[in-house]
Amino acid sequence: MIRDDFTGCETDVRLDGKVALVTGATSGTGLEIAKNLAKRGAKVIIASRNPNKLADARKTIINSSRNANVVARTIDLENLASVRNFVHETVTVEPRLDILINNIGAIGLEDRLTQDNLQLMMQVNYFGSFLLTFLLFPFLKASAPSRIVNVSSLALILGTIDLDHMNDVGRYSNFGFYCNAKLADVLFTVEMDKRIRGSGVNVYSMDPGLGKSQFFRNYDDGFWKTVLNGALLKFGRPLHRVALMSVYLAVDPKVEYDSGKHFRDCNEFYSTWFANDTVLTRRLWEESKVLTRISPFEDWETNGV
Repeated sequence: MIRDDFTGCETDVRLDGKVALVTGATSGTGLEIAKNLAKRGAKVIIASRNPNKLADARKTIINSSRNANVVARTIDLENLASVRNFVHETVTVEPRLDILINNIGAIGLEDRLTQDNLQLMMQVNYFGSFLLTFLLFPFLKASAPSRIVNVSSLALILGTIDLDHMNDVGRYSNFGFYCNAKLADVLFTVEMDKRIRGSGVNVYSMDPGLGKSQFFRNYDDGFWKTVLNGALLKFGRPLHRVALMSVYLAVDPKVEYDSGKHFRDCNEFYSTWFANDTVLTRRLWEESKVLTRISPFEDWETNGV
């Protein structure tokens, strides 16, 4: 019998009139998060790079929630131009944005640079979400009170941040890049909270634990892909329960004053001593802005948005 640690995550908050954005919502936990938010009455934007999977996911969410207010919108975190186009469309079309859940995560991707000159694993698991969040912040602020949830992983404890070599091909194992990216997700959360405090926008990070998914589907090694996915499906926690954690942080009033903190199973959870390194979090934030090429027009920190 699989232990259910999510009883404290239950909340009856309604989201009628609210708009929520979930990345990576075509399968797995992301799909369950989107279903949950839609059942609460929110307009839900699901974002991923595969149009066919988005269309199928949209139908699944509508059928599950009986809420037809579900929008499928393409975004490819491997391409910073795609992220910018997504943001432009969203702020142009949507009346508001109350919730952003950065759920996209991937392992087993190639060890190569993208066209943006960023290591692929780092871009998909960190830099793409950093850019998306940074660019959407003024819209979230205009819709405040609003919330951002960054999905990290317990793997962050094995991560490291070497600002001079974050994107070096061949420097880390595939799992090593994943650990580094998930550590960066937490440090970016801590630093963002400092910079936006008082704006009406809260930001949280969280560890979802292991869920019943095909998370290792991108692995080339068929043996390890089968073994690891098999272990998740056997020992992982039900995805609709895992999804409660992200939803809890996105909606529940009990965490209203806990912005900047890290959570697991809907309780504050220790992340890493790096989170207390104010120099490192500041430098990571600044370097991330440089590497994602934040323009003066986009930079709300300097243009007073």
